[in-house]
Amino acid sequence: MRVEIWSDIACPWCYVGKARFEKALDAFPHRDGVEVVHRSFELDPGLAKGDIQPVLTMLSKKYGMSEAQAQAGEENLGAQAAAEGLAYRTRDRDNGNTFDMHRLLHLAKDKGRQDELIQLFYRANFAEEQSVFGNDERLVELAVSAGLDADEVRGVLADPDAYADAVRADEREAAELGANGVPFFVLDRKFGVSGAQPVEAFAQALTQAWGERPAPLKVVQSEAGAGAEVCGPDGCAVPQQSQ
Repeated sequence: MRVEIWSDIACPWCYVGKARFEKALDAFPHRDGVEVVHRSFELDPGLAKGDIQPVLTMLSKKYGMSEAQAQAGEENLGAQAAAEGLAYRTRDRDNGNTFDMHRLLHLAKDKGRQDELIQLFYRANFAEEQSVFGNDERLVELAVSAGLDADEVRGVLADPDAYADAVRADEREAAELGANGVPFFVLDRKFGVSGAQPVEAFAQALTQAWGERPAPLKVVQSEAGAGAEVCGPDGCAVPQQSQ
C-alpha cells in the first residue's frame, strides 16, 4: 500500500502531522507493506526566493493579527509539537521560499533518501537556530547529512530547472485531488486524510485502506495440470516426446 503525503517545509502542522502519522504507522501490523512518498506543496508559491522575514511578521501581515496574537499561536504550536516529542522554536524563526527544498526532496527520492531529508529540513526549520532560507550551503549540509552527494546537491541548486517540473506536477496533482491545504495524506488513491489528525485517526485510516486492497490472485493447481509447461525468463519448456 502506498501513502502519499503532500506537505511544505514551512508548514508547522505538516511537521506535527508527520510525527502523528508515523506513530500510527509504527504500530500498524502491516508496516512493512506500506510505502510512504512525500509530495510537494508550497504554501506561498509566489514568494520570491530572497523574501525572507520573521515568522511573526509574516503571520501578522498574512492574517491581520497582532504580533502578540501570532506569538500566542506559536506557543500553542510549540505545545502541540512537544506533545509529539518534537523540538519547536516558538521565537526568532524565519519564513521564506521553499521551492529549492522541494527540488532537493525530489533528488532525495531518486536516491532513496527522501524521508531522511524531509525530517532534517523540518527539524532545521522548526527547531534549530540557523535559518534554512537564503543559504544554499545550509541546504547542502543538511542534504549531505541525509546521505546525498554534495556535488549533486550543488548541481541541482545551481540549475533552477532541475526537478522544477516534478515539483509543479505534484502541486497540480494536489489541486486535482482537491487538496487546498497541507498536510494532506492519500492512502492507495482511495482515502484522503486532511490535516494533522490524532494518531487514532491515522490508525483507523490505515486499517480501512489496507482492508480494501484487492485480494491477491490465487493460483489454482490441480493434479491433472501438474507440471504444465510454461514460458519464463529462461525460455519455454520443450515438450518431451512420450515413449
